[in-house]
Amino acid sequence: MALDVGGTYIKGGLFSEDGTLRYTERWYTRADRGPDTVLETVLGCAAELAGRCPAAVAAGIVVPGLVDEDAGVCVRAANLGWRDVPVRDWLAEHLDLPVAFGHDVRAGGLAEARAGAGQGCADFLFVPVGTGIAAAVFTGGRPRALTGGHGRAGELGHVVVRPRGDRCRCGARGCLETVASASAIARRYARATGRYGTTAAEVQGRAAAGDPTAAALWSEAVEALADALSTAITLYDPARVVIGGGMSRAGDSFLRPLRAALAAHLTFQAAPEVVEARLGDLAGCTGAAYLARDLVARAGAAP
Repeated sequence: MALDVGGTYIKGGLFSEDGTLRYTERWYTRADRGPDTVLETVLGCAAELAGRCPAAVAAGIVVPGLVDEDAGVCVRAANLGWRDVPVRDWLAEHLDLPVAFGHDVRAGGLAEARAGAGQGCADFLFVPVGTGIAAAVFTGGRPRALTGGHGRAGELGHVVVRPRGDRCRCGARGCLETVASASAIARRYARATGRYGTTAAEVQGRAAAGDPTAAALWSEAVEALADALSTAITLYDPARVVIGGGMSRAGDSFLRPLRAALAAHLTFQAAPEVVEARLGDLAGCTGAAYLARDLVARAGAAP
């Protein structure tokens, strides 16, 4: 069993031992109802999956924000209202199953490494660009993404790219998320035009149709992402950058200018491939299933 808890949806899936997806479902998170209700919803979704697969041997769950993977605790997830929530233990007790716990972006990168656009690449970045922006860093062919000394590696969305820019939810000004995330593009377009309720995808469509305001905002988002990625490339020297999340669905209208902007930023650095993720919005859920499978494998190998 696998669960990927997001700010908008909770995605669930049932996977066979070889990683084949057998069933998938999604539910609204409804984070506006408060953190306790979100947790109750997650447990209810898990129970629904368990009812469809009484022979399940393990579960995996991944969440956004800051996590302590070893302790199984969501330290902070602003979009869920969670602080210091012992997700793994509560889910294990609820299901009476062993539970693997992880970060949603690192799990999505794991899935892309094993079954997606990261296959065969020892050093790559997985960068989902959607409501927020983050990165999972895979180096040296290691099977897991870097977590850092405090479990907070990969917060690409909070690299400051516009020092005098908008205030970010993290408290800083000019973070990448305030310029290049889907929510930022929609918000900035509304502020510039007074047209509220326009999505980032609609902004992209209007940019392609010749709307100068939309075109300027879209171009600035691409340029800001290239700024942040050039920093990550300088630090990690990846052979490939895998772009996921909702923005990647814009296809070449997003990836082609991103490649060009990135090439203009790089000097001595080797330019990595920039490709679209293959697993779409099921990457996190698939990664959660891999974590659960790895947990079972380790238990089977233990003396």
